[in-house]
Amino acid sequence: MIIRQLMGLNPWARVLVPFLFVWVLFVLIFYSKLNTSASSSSIAAADGDDSLKRFERAVQQLEHSKQVDHELRLLVDEYMADAGTSADRKQHFIDELGSKLEQDGGASWLALGRPRSGPSLEYERVRRRVDTNTLELWNFVQSEVTKVQKQAQRSAPELVKPLNAFLSLAAEHKRSLLTDIDRMRTVDGYEAWRHREAADLSDLVQKRLTRLQNPENCSTARKLLCRLNKGCGYGCQLHHVVYCFIMAYATERTLILKSKGWRYHKAGWEEVFQPISDTCLDSNGASHASWPGQTNTQVLTLPIIDSLNPRPPYLPLAIPADLAPRLMKLHGDPIVWWIGQFLKYLLKPTGETQQMLENGIERLGFKKPIVGVHVRRTDKVGTEAAFHGIEEYMTAVDDYYDQLELREKVDKRRVFVASDDPKVIEETKTKYPQYEVIGDPNVAKMAAVSTRYTDSSLNGIILDIHLLSLSDYLVCTFSSQVCRVAYEIMQSMYPDASGRFRSLDDIYYYGGQNSHNREVVLPHDPNSHDEIQLRSGDLVGVAGNHWNGYSKGKNLRTNQVGLFPSFKVNDKIEIVELPTYPDVK
Repeated sequence: MIIRQLMGLNPWARVLVPFLFVWVLFVLIFYSKLNTSASSSSIAAADGDDSLKRFERAVQQLEHSKQVDHELRLLVDEYMADAGTSADRKQHFIDELGSKLEQDGGASWLALGRPRSGPSLEYERVRRRVDTNTLELWNFVQSEVTKVQKQAQRSAPELVKPLNAFLSLAAEHKRSLLTDIDRMRTVDGYEAWRHREAADLSDLVQKRLTRLQNPENCSTARKLLCRLNKGCGYGCQLHHVVYCFIMAYATERTLILKSKGWRYHKAGWEEVFQPISDTCLDSNGASHASWPGQTNTQVLTLPIIDSLNPRPPYLPLAIPADLAPRLMKLHGDPIVWWIGQFLKYLLKPTGETQQMLENGIERLGFKKPIVGVHVRRTDKVGTEAAFHGIEEYMTAVDDYYDQLELREKVDKRRVFVASDDPKVIEETKTKYPQYEVIGDPNVAKMAAVSTRYTDSSLNGIILDIHLLSLSDYLVCTFSSQVCRVAYEIMQSMYPDASGRFRSLDDIYYYGGQNSHNREVVLPHDPNSHDEIQLRSGDLVGVAGNHWNGYSKGKNLRTNQVGLFPSFKVNDKIEIVELPTYPDVK
């Protein structure tokens, strides 16, 4: 049937069809030779030279087969384009031809454009768990040895030197193991799938958001009104808009962003970033109400997330059920990827903003490899967040580069420093002359609370977040919304960037989120009054990671609050039913 379709579509098929038959015949001959070689190897074991020659011929034929596969794909694509075939018909052709070739012993689906299904979910989960547990083991060992060192300095100073040697060698072991784990990912045969799957998933979500934001008739569309001016800083305001957008996605309402008089830029969002809709920007409607309103209310107005009542289940940290199987396989922290997709849609710069970003990159000499360091000083340090010296940040930076140099040659160790205190940049340059330190003290000055809400300050914070997100690795405090925004944006630049950070304080969280639970996979009996009991299957509400091998949380079965070994739990991914936007392919 497929041959008749080809002949009927275009006379050019007369060239293609013989080529296909020759190609299939070649593949059959090739596999026949491989089977012959395999069956005769036991008989002709003594004849090593002859076996080696047959093996070499098989390898040569295999390489040639790959080339033929590639040429065939190009030929089929060219034919379909020439025939003016629709995308659906082209895929149907590829599927049918692929099935026939498989039945005939033909080679790769991939040569014909059929994507591989990728690794199993269990494989990806185990691979990531080995990676995170290696880090947790190191956190535990380093913390415990450091405690002993402090005691030894007072009572047994002769032990300090051997303990230092032990830690140094243990760090090498850790770096070697992490390098091997990373190599396992790159050589397991699924890396191309990870990149393709990340691109496909992102493309799907972006198309859904575009469809949501551009209804067929704005005057009759259901809308969700969000006011930008939440009384907080830039990172917090971005998270406010993302929360509004998630609510819009979940209720299938077009998001209307009211931004005139924005404290950062009075003219509003649309002079800094592109409008979030091409066709629907006004909040007019036949009926208005505050959340939750009624299903048939045309325009709903949202409060800030802290005042939302009732609270729906689809607030962060939940992900959509229809995307969850793919997303859980692809990404180590699905909610961060999900938030990153909304930021990807929202933060499309205007021409002027784009030029500002490009000028900033050129002026600062930003290039890779580079670690982004965000140091918060003036805002909320001592109240909402603890003080961390630059040495703590740079210890993590050193560790990253020590790890990187096991995999590749590093021409220069670079660090981009973003802060609200210009002294931090100079301090880093003074204390770490072996590093190329990039940072703009003028931007840091404008980030101070007294000058924060100006156009210059806005440009500075946009540039800082942009460069932090472009960095290969982030060292910061997750108590800062600026750092969390950069980390979220980073997720759209890699298949999985969930491990590209080191936080000196909090684990990742989303302000106003629903509960963050972890599931116990290994039981634990307390070793001190600070610890809690765990049984397999228990749920633990997580309060934070102490980065010393232990986390703190509440066992929801016993209501005990305390410490537990971090490696004995897995994140429980919250999955909720959301609209699937079936008209978006």
